[in-house]
Amino acid sequence: MIERVKKEDLCNSCSLSELPFKSTDDVKPLKETIGQERALHALDFGLDIESHGFNIYILGESGTGKMTTIRNILEERAKKEATPDDWCYVYNFKNPDAPNVLNLPAGTGTLFKKEIDEMINDLRQEIPKIFESKEYEKQRTVILHDFQQQQKKFFGELEKEAQKKDFTLQKNVSGLALLPVKKGGEPLTEEEYDSLDAEAKKKIGKIGKELQDKLDDVIRLVRAEENEVKKKITDLERQAVLSQVGHRIDELKNKYKENRNIINYLGDVKEDILEHHEDFKQQEEQPQPLNFLKPPKAEPSFSKYTVNVFVNNSEIKGAPVVIETNPTYLNLFGRVEHKLQYGVAVTDFTMIKPGALHKATGGYLVTDALELLKNIFSYDALKRTIKDGEIRLEDAWEQYRLISTIMLKPQAIPFNVKVILVGNPKIYYLLYNLDEEYRELFKIKADYENRMDRSKENILKYASFIKTKCVKKGLQPFDRSAVAKIIEHGSKLAEHKNKLSAKFSEIADILREASHWSKKRGSSVVTDDDVETALRERVYRSDKVQKKILEAMEDGSILVDKKGKAVGQINGLSVLDLGDYSFGMPSRITAKTYAGRAGIVNIERETKMSGKIHEKAILILTAYLGGKYASKHPLSLSASLTFEQLYGGVEGDSATCAEVYALLSSISGVPIKQSIAITGSMNQHGEVQPIGGVNEKIEGFYEFCKISGLTGEQGVIIPSRNLINLMLNNEVIKAVEEGKFHIYSIENIEDSIEILMGMPPGEMKSDGTYPGGTLNHLVAKRLLELSKASKEKPEKETAKKGSKKTSSKK
Repeated sequence: MIERVKKEDLCNSCSLSELPFKSTDDVKPLKETIGQERALHALDFGLDIESHGFNIYILGESGTGKMTTIRNILEERAKKEATPDDWCYVYNFKNPDAPNVLNLPAGTGTLFKKEIDEMINDLRQEIPKIFESKEYEKQRTVILHDFQQQQKKFFGELEKEAQKKDFTLQKNVSGLALLPVKKGGEPLTEEEYDSLDAEAKKKIGKIGKELQDKLDDVIRLVRAEENEVKKKITDLERQAVLSQVGHRIDELKNKYKENRNIINYLGDVKEDILEHHEDFKQQEEQPQPLNFLKPPKAEPSFSKYTVNVFVNNSEIKGAPVVIETNPTYLNLFGRVEHKLQYGVAVTDFTMIKPGALHKATGGYLVTDALELLKNIFSYDALKRTIKDGEIRLEDAWEQYRLISTIMLKPQAIPFNVKVILVGNPKIYYLLYNLDEEYRELFKIKADYENRMDRSKENILKYASFIKTKCVKKGLQPFDRSAVAKIIEHGSKLAEHKNKLSAKFSEIADILREASHWSKKRGSSVVTDDDVETALRERVYRSDKVQKKILEAMEDGSILVDKKGKAVGQINGLSVLDLGDYSFGMPSRITAKTYAGRAGIVNIERETKMSGKIHEKAILILTAYLGGKYASKHPLSLSASLTFEQLYGGVEGDSATCAEVYALLSSISGVPIKQSIAITGSMNQHGEVQPIGGVNEKIEGFYEFCKISGLTGEQGVIIPSRNLINLMLNNEVIKAVEEGKFHIYSIENIEDSIEILMGMPPGEMKSDGTYPGGTLNHLVAKRLLELSKASKEKPEKETAKKGSKKTSSKK
């Protein structure tokens, strides 16, 4: 049956007795997340379990505090966990294009780098001193002196033998040469040699060949001695350098003896210094007459001995928590930077930079799911990293280049990160249903609620949340009346009397705005009037479209009546959502019925302006009429339904009740009051079902009626199941209380017939008819007439066709 909604049912006001404080100054700040027990339980489980693939997706509507909650939880949790190792990249002496990675206890990475740098700097100072020392020069001189003596001996013996055979040993441009001499010791000239007879020439040639063979043997011996000398000098220099390097390396090896990788690296450093000790000698550059023509000389580089502290956890207490707001591939997986040198881009292991995954190793990485999917390569690379268990630093664009270039291939770092994605439910279900790998890698779903119970406990927590925002944002304290108004607004956002909105970002915005208006009027405390002002001003900033539509209705550009009666015409209610602001507005729904068998035609559907849900509602409506009025004869009629002056699409089933009344009015000829609007869907049995946006719809029709003044006859009919959703503003409540505006609730489609059409619906009698003077009697009677008319029309057409055929035969 239809009931007039009582004042206490229009809004669930928050009593000041529920708030045991004078202002938020007396309230403790909130230290926990409220209203998300299920999500918090899932998070605890997901963060505790260490099995592969149990990463987390936090889903929920925007503004429910997902990111804030997970940040607070992780920061508290991370403090109790061990700080992970530092990670360093070092030069690979065996393969320079593949730098090696070392892990050291947290905070020792920079210390190790400092120790290596200090050692190299010391060696650059000490090694040159060794080569300038008297001891080194003495040992080197002895080696060279012995070599020179041996050299003199070899050549001296050869020269004595040559003199005995009238030959001499001389130096020339090409080296040493044996020349025949005269009795006086002077070398033969070419003329003198040519003047000799053949026998003498043959003898000289034979002796010269023998001596040349011996010279070659001596040169080989000398060269072998030279090589031996070089080896001795090299060994001397290695021993000299080793005297400075050896004990320093040994000290570091002893200090890091537990780390096999560092031991191996220090061994490679030692061997490389000994092999390239020339680089540590002082380089004396000779002056050049034309400096600008001199090619650049490569200076000895000592950067290969440095340590690139890739991940430095010295400042972290506990496990790292990395929140990456821009998850590009480079931001997640790091990069190898380059620098221009003589017009060429060069790089080395010192220019390897970490990404968010490297920084989060041993801890947690939080990023936005939508941003991750928007960035090319990021999502696929993240999945590959989780599957492979290692973080590779690669050039993602390498496979797309026409020319392959030599790039650094740093050693991968083991993957040990709990990945947490934050996003909306739509993305979660898309990934879950379309990506099989996603299901294996993100097994934990933490589902955030958008509203919570309006219990005494949660009301006090709401007040604590307000206190927290006042402290963090520097807002003025809220008195009890202001807190009560915020709680009421929370229920309105939740669209439920016994619920509170969990979209705390919207609540926080209202708090800031209310504090602003309080300051502007010179108050030190925010009151309920300030909250009302904030809500009213927020509407005023956004309701331009609504006002334009109301103006168009008032001046007749959009045809909607709010007084009088009309047949086949009713005011339905819809919600227009602009994104930042939504409001209700009346729409004229009309129906036309006539004889025929086309059934009920949805004009919006025929013009492809109707959504699937609205089309379903029309079919339900048809089924209801058939079950109600076609128990004894078929439902034969043609009818059309439409939303007048609708230039966009229509979706939803909240206009089903209004469409039924428009059809019944058109069939029966009984007019409908235009001062009352209705909203509600229904099922095939005529039961009225709840709809969304009930507050916006009531307030929207109220605003429309208010333009030319309330008459006391206007009102709205809503489903009784929507009473739990009513959280109307004070102005509408006051108008209802004063009898200027009315709100009715119904449970069945027939409940509002009498108030809309001025006659009872009428109950079916045992013979299947309805009593006279009722709407159902008029509808059934008219449908029978339409059915007969539909039958007579085909018979007449058939008879007409038959007469034509007879005349043609004659």
